[in-house]
Amino acid sequence: MASTDPLLAIRNQGPIECGEDAAQHFGFDKGYRNLNHGSFGTYPQTLRPIVSHFQIRAEARPDAFIRYEEPTLLDEAREAIASYVHAPVETCVFVPNATTGINTILRNLVYQPGDIIIYFDTVYGSCEKTIRYITETTPAEAAKIKYKYPVSDDFLCNALESTIASLRREGKNPRLALFDTIVSLPGVRMPFERLTSICKAGKVLSLIDGAHGVGHIPLDLTALDPDFFVSNCHKWLYVPRGCAVLYVPLRNQDVMRSTLPTSHGFVPKLREGEEPITNPLPPAKGKSDFVVGFEFVGTTDNSAYFCVPAALEWRQHLTWGGTKGEEAVMGYMHHLAKRAGEIVATALGTEVLENEAGTLGQCAFANVRLPLVGAEVLTSGETGEWVLVAQWIARTLAEKYDTFIAIIFFGGAWWMRLSAQVYLTERDFEWAGEMLKEVCERVRRGEWKAGKAVNGSS
Repeated sequence: MASTDPLLAIRNQGPIECGEDAAQHFGFDKGYRNLNHGSFGTYPQTLRPIVSHFQIRAEARPDAFIRYEEPTLLDEAREAIASYVHAPVETCVFVPNATTGINTILRNLVYQPGDIIIYFDTVYGSCEKTIRYITETTPAEAAKIKYKYPVSDDFLCNALESTIASLRREGKNPRLALFDTIVSLPGVRMPFERLTSICKAGKVLSLIDGAHGVGHIPLDLTALDPDFFVSNCHKWLYVPRGCAVLYVPLRNQDVMRSTLPTSHGFVPKLREGEEPITNPLPPAKGKSDFVVGFEFVGTTDNSAYFCVPAALEWRQHLTWGGTKGEEAVMGYMHHLAKRAGEIVATALGTEVLENEAGTLGQCAFANVRLPLVGAEVLTSGETGEWVLVAQWIARTLAEKYDTFIAIIFFGGAWWMRLSAQVYLTERDFEWAGEMLKEVCERVRRGEWKAGKAVNGSS
């Protein structure tokens, strides 16, 4: 590390109370309410000089930094994230985002006829498209577990068990199951711990899309013991974009032979008479092929990866209700999400999406139904029209109300996904409830048909 410690400013700062105090540490435009943290995340302004610190070092001595210093910085960041998720450091590497991680895993597996990839109805869109690509280009097939929320955790677990059993009766090989920690849309928690155990008992590989996991809910990957796990750090951990941790236990690392794209770390199987392909990068002693492979995946800006220790340090200064650090961050977010759902649902006269056991909302998301009836709004009632209304609302919120909320259509209704965060308060969601009543009235007046979004108060 350079003589100037980039973490010094963070270590020296005092306690930061969740809510209005924490909001002062983020760089939002005046008047902008960031109600959709879950999509792209953001990070405190204290980390901006740290990002620049690493970028400046890279430009000051490009070869020396990229070839010889970056591996050490990556090791330090890997040690930090591995400790945070309770995993051996040799099982954790970095990729730019969860989509890249999912693709890396699915494209490394070698599929045989009869192999089946199982996935759930609420899978993230790019993940489903990746599965479709795999089934178009390899012998693999896919089995989709269909349902509509709200459903119980038992339903999902029973569905996975029965799907595995049914495929085996058909002579198929359920090779892998893909599922979330927390679903993206709607934003609900899945029983991923139980689903992982079911996979283990059924001798099916478990691939967890934890895009909304790290920094959002407590994780112990050693106890969970999935076959593969990937999670964005730039969403809920306050790391700059794009940064995700890819976890592969030692037992499966021989399967992960290539990064995406394939780079210098790949070790080809030599045919008779072939010479090894030289890796032009400095040799990394004492590291596995898996770790070495992900140290350099083409020329990219890895400064976000190096910021993981800083983000974890910053979180330790957050306080709420007599708690601090991770307990304060997660406790505040989950409490605020529940209150946000209640506040907005009351304002709109609708309801929060939840099952009877109350497990869907055990996270920092709240999903609230919009007070719109299709017959009163739509012209034809076709699915495309439902989607157009959702898109019009979302764009209107961004362009005219200085905010954004994810709007989706499912189960015959429009729903919104609210993100709770340490920089938000109940007043933000009181404002959101009143604002959304106005926007819904505009939908009823048919403004979405002309694609118009007239000015409104914010």
